[in-house]
Amino acid sequence: MEQLTVFLVLVLSLVFFVWGRLRYDLVALLALFVLVIAGIVPAGNAFAGFGHPAVITVAAVLMISQGLQHSGLVDVVGRLLTSTGKNQVLQIFVLCLIVTFASAFMNNIGALAILMPVAIHLSRKSGNPPSYLLMPIAFSSILGGLITLIGTPPNIIIALYRAQVVGSSFRMFAFAPVGICLALFGLLFICLLGWRLLPRRQTQDAEQSLFQIENYITEVRVDEASTLVGLPVGDINSQSDTDVQALGLLRDGVRLHAPSPLEELREGDILILEAATDDLKTFVHSTGATLLGNEAIRKQAKGSKDIHTMEAVVMADSPLIGQTAYSINMRARFNINLLAIARREKQYWQRIGKTQFKQGDVLLLQGKRINLKDAITTLQCLPLAERELNIGKRRNVVFALSIFVFAIATVVTQLLPVEIAFMMAAVAMVLTGILPLREMYTSIDWPVIVLLAAMIPVGEAFETSGAADLITYQILHLGDYHPTWLILGLLMSITIALSNVINNAATAVLMAPIGINIAADMDVSPDPFLMAIAVGASCAFLTPIGHQSNTLVMGPGGYKFSDYWKMGLPLTVGIILLGVPLILYFWPA
Repeated sequence: MEQLTVFLVLVLSLVFFVWGRLRYDLVALLALFVLVIAGIVPAGNAFAGFGHPAVITVAAVLMISQGLQHSGLVDVVGRLLTSTGKNQVLQIFVLCLIVTFASAFMNNIGALAILMPVAIHLSRKSGNPPSYLLMPIAFSSILGGLITLIGTPPNIIIALYRAQVVGSSFRMFAFAPVGICLALFGLLFICLLGWRLLPRRQTQDAEQSLFQIENYITEVRVDEASTLVGLPVGDINSQSDTDVQALGLLRDGVRLHAPSPLEELREGDILILEAATDDLKTFVHSTGATLLGNEAIRKQAKGSKDIHTMEAVVMADSPLIGQTAYSINMRARFNINLLAIARREKQYWQRIGKTQFKQGDVLLLQGKRINLKDAITTLQCLPLAERELNIGKRRNVVFALSIFVFAIATVVTQLLPVEIAFMMAAVAMVLTGILPLREMYTSIDWPVIVLLAAMIPVGEAFETSGAADLITYQILHLGDYHPTWLILGLLMSITIALSNVINNAATAVLMAPIGINIAADMDVSPDPFLMAIAVGASCAFLTPIGHQSNTLVMGPGGYKFSDYWKMGLPLTVGIILLGVPLILYFWPA
């Protein structure tokens, strides 16, 4: 009965993970609660996962990554990239190489987030489409995670599972022999062939943006006979069945940006509107306003030079997710306009005030620079427009590097466990002023932490209930005489399939007990099987939902769901074919 319950809970969890309507951390908590109520997970152990070394290590790595970003270390490297010129292959190679190296030692999302604006700037400066650059660097950030213990959460999880079985964890660079070989293979494929398989979309020059919204912005004058006189700005659509957004107001030659919904219109006011052609005609006819000519009066008004537009991507931990511009009162809080949203290959600019934000959405925002910067920081989005790189103080770069290298040294020499060493490094960065105290906790991706903490007891129930044994038997049965290389390849393939639809940390938690059981039944070392799971859990190249790096580039790159297969499928096949012999060579059974 326990096995059936665990199987049912896991299957339903997978369905909800793929469905995506509930966030993955909530799904993991619901699965945990069901198993606690069923008596399979003891109530006293339900939240023991929050103290698990893997959870602490992941949190510490995220804080250290934020500290490295604040030090300006990665931004210095980013500025050097602007000297690559317009050579497409050279740009891809240098970007991918740096992202891969950075992702081996810091959070791969953080490494990608730092270099993605640089890549977009390079694409616009050179006239090459961003679709040729963004997916390659996203895949490279995933490949970099294969190299070290701290490169990706699955490696940390697998290392600690080994400690439970063998008595000692995988060390800092135990993943490097296999990881470096696979990362080099991936880089060569991506830089020489992979990017050529991608679609050529959204070619922009240095002055263009992802959006072409200017055609939908116009001006109307409020005349004496207009029904708009005395009407609050927030009620302008009540005069007609239209969807018109008031972006600004010109009054006595002065531009009022993002006017309050309570601001009453006066005779002679000029409204700056965003509207479709049909809606604009209906609005003008119904209100008696006068449509002005093609010459934009707003550009000559006082204060117009201070108004700018900026593109930003909604990150995974953004408070915007699931909200709308109306529900968070974006205009009143930040004095900015939301002009449009780009999601996957589509752009939305009508009824965007009521459109729920999703991870990976690209927002076109309008306002003063200081307001835009404040909004993007508070809402945890990633600016995509050309930006000033934060070079930081030389002292900060030296301090950050020294702290990080010292932490790695203590782990390599086994002076301290990885969770203690890296948490001490994170605290040291706060004490030295490299990482602001308020960002010590905001830098942590809490949904991932909750997911891990909830899935660890679920994974233990999966093993203790005997459910993992049943799957182990089926995998061994599929292998006929089950030669090690065949079982290893099958295990890696199943893990890769799972990691492309659910979180990679959850995949590692679920698959690790199966790998350990297979090794025990075959009476061989568990190391090659754990390594196969570590590689498979991190290689989510087939879908935009399998890894946050893939989701992050979908909007800015204009990718469709199917585009990920074009470069991801041959890369995945190559990793399986090369990975199995590499694992058996460096980690013989």
